[in-house]
Amino acid sequence: MPKTEHWQWYVERFAPTEEHHHAVEETYYAGRSAFQDIAVIRTPTFGKMLVLDGDTQSSQHDEKIYHESLVHPALAAVDDRREVLILGGGEGATLREVLRRSDVARCTMVDIDGDVVELSKKYLPEWAAGAFEDPRARVIVGDALAYLRDDRETYGVVISDLTEPLEDSPSNPLFCDAVFTDIKARLAPGGVYVLQASTAGFHNMFVHAKMVRTLRHYYKYVRSFYTHVPAFDNDWAFIACSDGVDVAELASDRIDAYVAGLRGENYFYDAQTHRRLFSLPLYLRRELAKAGETF
Repeated sequence: MPKTEHWQWYVERFAPTEEHHHAVEETYYAGRSAFQDIAVIRTPTFGKMLVLDGDTQSSQHDEKIYHESLVHPALAAVDDRREVLILGGGEGATLREVLRRSDVARCTMVDIDGDVVELSKKYLPEWAAGAFEDPRARVIVGDALAYLRDDRETYGVVISDLTEPLEDSPSNPLFCDAVFTDIKARLAPGGVYVLQASTAGFHNMFVHAKMVRTLRHYYKYVRSFYTHVPAFDNDWAFIACSDGVDVAELASDRIDAYVAGLRGENYFYDAQTHRRLFSLPLYLRRELAKAGETF
């Protein structure tokens, strides 16, 4: 961390020629689990931040932009939300957003790194906002790959809140044919599989496009959507997959009714935001239309 007269800095390197610097007011924790480097810090602009392997995962002041985008388009699209599965999501914020719907009977969350879960409970309780204690939450610390292989239940929505499938990521083994087959087998008829899916910026959208091309082999509807997440300093992309529903084409009155059924007020997502999320820029549409590399 370079020093100035007033600050130490957390430097997030996106590429050899691109970095984002955050001034650090306080470091709550810095260490390594069995799977990854973990840091919890506080910054003047974004408040508390969770950092894994040098990459920002979420920040206190804008995490709802990310988590509402990941969760609510998928949940709004399905008729049966009784059972929901989250892969990853150790901070508990994805779990929080799912459990804001009273028609969710149970939400199962599987994260391989128990240290992230426990550190989040200790230092980032605002993220879960009590979701870990909700009787509808079933939190499993374990290998999502093994869970998917052994599980026989079905879910209306499967949410992947895992890190990107890069070579040095613990999530990399989860982006393969066997896992996609297992996830599809876990989806109830008309269900939706939604995942965070890397960056959508014009200069670094290529991993996202590769993910989209791969998933088109498995689902009838594979829809990219994205929004700017300030703490990430980038446009962040997601993918909604289904054989039964085109999440991009949800009617506004359906979304309005869904949002009205949430406990508490949304910060980011509603019917108007939904339309914006799925309105992709021309450069991204062109990239997604190309034949190219898959996983």
